[in-house]
Amino acid sequence: MQEQEMQVINQIFATYNDLYDAEKKVADYVVENQETVIEMTVSELASESQTSEATIIRFCKKCGCKGFHHMKIKMAKEMLDKGNQTISSELNIHKMRQSLNNILANKIQELHQTISHINEVDFKEILDAIIRAKTVLFAAMGNTIPIAIDGSYKFNQIGIAAVSSTIWETQLAFSHTLQEGDVVIAISASGASKYLVELAKVASEKGAKVIAITNNSNSPLSKESHYHITTATRESLFIEKVSFTRLSALAVLEAIFLLLVTSKNDACTYISEHEQMVADDKI
Repeated sequence: MQEQEMQVINQIFATYNDLYDAEKKVADYVVENQETVIEMTVSELASESQTSEATIIRFCKKCGCKGFHHMKIKMAKEMLDKGNQTISSELNIHKMRQSLNNILANKIQELHQTISHINEVDFKEILDAIIRAKTVLFAAMGNTIPIAIDGSYKFNQIGIAAVSSTIWETQLAFSHTLQEGDVVIAISASGASKYLVELAKVASEKGAKVIAITNNSNSPLSKESHYHITTATRESLFIEKVSFTRLSALAVLEAIFLLLVTSKNDACTYISEHEQMVADDKI
């Protein structure tokens, strides 16, 4: 079965950093006025967003739609599927319960869109590649480094030799030691980090399989990878220019980890041995 098609709103967030300024004006208007937009004509949207009709069409195509009419149909269907309940982006400490519910609703949508968008065939091949690998390198930059560290810890828990580092040069140096059949899991928000792209190229030259986890399936990193998993983010609904949440990427690694536990015969043995070794540190 193929993965579900990414929702328009999530596709906008995934491609936002690649949009021109005029296209970002359209994106901002669409995100903030979803119910209104589906009733508009292209000329009306151009007027309201202070852009041109040509800009609207380019924006729609960058978001995976054939044109504005196609985008409206998709958005209307997505709203209907949600029961016409548009999730609010309002955060206000004086409306604490509503704000918390808004955050919860958007986080649920992030996870739902991320997991439902995964290609099952590719995911099975990713799991097989990890199990066969002698070494797995987790590569990341900036705020995704904690995800990489967590991933390497989880993999070692179940007997899969995995490494990572908070230092970029160490990650790159290790990539030069990779061998045929090893795996690199590169985690990036935009997928545009030149360092991770360089690392992916080195890993591929060594015969390693590169798995990219990013918000953008058309990013430079995704194009250098053998497999790509798209993470959904709705952070910019709340705070402008924030486009990556760790939650979706962590959910992907959690899914990989749990499925590895069930498919790797000795995984539970390794977990048990690890728990016994750290037991003395517990009160």
